[in-house]
Amino acid sequence: MIVLPALLSGLVVAFIGLLAMWLLRTRSIGVMLALAVVVAVAATLAGVIVIILKMIIGGEAQDVVLMVVAVGGLVGLGVAFVLARRVLTESRRFADAVRSMPFTAPRGLPAELQTIANALEESYAREQALEGARRELVAWVSHDLRTPLAGMRAMVEALQDGVVSDPPTVNRYHAQIKLEVERLSGMVDDLFELSRIHAGALRLSTARIGLADLVADTLAAAEPLARAKGVRLAFEPAEAVPVEADPGALGRALGNLVVNAIRHTPSDHTVVLRAATVEGMACLSVADACGGIPVEDLPRVFDVAFRGEAARTPAAGGGAGLGLAIAQGIVEAHDGVIGVVNEGQGCRFEIRLPLEH
Repeated sequence: MIVLPALLSGLVVAFIGLLAMWLLRTRSIGVMLALAVVVAVAATLAGVIVIILKMIIGGEAQDVVLMVVAVGGLVGLGVAFVLARRVLTESRRFADAVRSMPFTAPRGLPAELQTIANALEESYAREQALEGARRELVAWVSHDLRTPLAGMRAMVEALQDGVVSDPPTVNRYHAQIKLEVERLSGMVDDLFELSRIHAGALRLSTARIGLADLVADTLAAAEPLARAKGVRLAFEPAEAVPVEADPGALGRALGNLVVNAIRHTPSDHTVVLRAATVEGMACLSVADACGGIPVEDLPRVFDVAFRGEAARTPAAGGGAGLGLAIAQGIVEAHDGVIGVVNEGQGCRFEIRLPLEH
């Protein structure tokens, strides 16, 4: 006789409260907190009134009960008001920090707001790093495109105006123009490939392959460049190492490492390739004799457009600074890792991939 009417009255108050919260869902958090307390107090008061009516309580006892409930409600509203002010103050502080640049997460926020602020600070730092890399890439592309284009334009104008007419010079100009066009075409292809990797649009056609076959094909393709540079290529095969990979993409990544090693290895030295199983993963390594990479540059080796300094300074006809970044993107698309360490007379690049079972 008492519980059921009290339960029904509480459900009615709760329904009205939920409806009010839905209607006020876009209002301040303080309003929501105050409404939650009002609903709780109203539900309690409705239950008390039901009890009073069912038990026929009247007079001074009824007044005492209602007074106690009213005092409890006022205390609850006061606590809700203080809490709402705290939440609103910290929310405004958080919003002001978001509007300011550079963004730094304010400290002392409630746990949930602090988590969001810390995540935003990390995202902002990554965005700034990406923006810096983008500006560096744009500046590099502008420079590396402008220089050969200016040279080709000068040669074309010389040929067109008849300033150069003797056959040997004309042939040399034609050969140089062709060489620059091929280099620019390769640069554009690399930029397109890098944009696909960064956009997550790289599609792999995987198959079961052996690393020894992949290394053999890579060496055959790099042999002319090594011969022209006077660099020896050596392969130290191990047991059969099968992997699930895209032969074309992984071959390009390994080829980029080999070409990079050849370009930075002095004549009459050797570039050594190895294939083995290390710590339960397939491992491909390329060791050169470049003289080593400065320790401070090791973390930046795979950055876009990074060419290095000191022993890694590229000579004429060197790389465009995209090969290692492309290799990293391809390896990571295979769920692998790529790294570099100084070793012996040079450095060793290493690709690790999951074994095929």
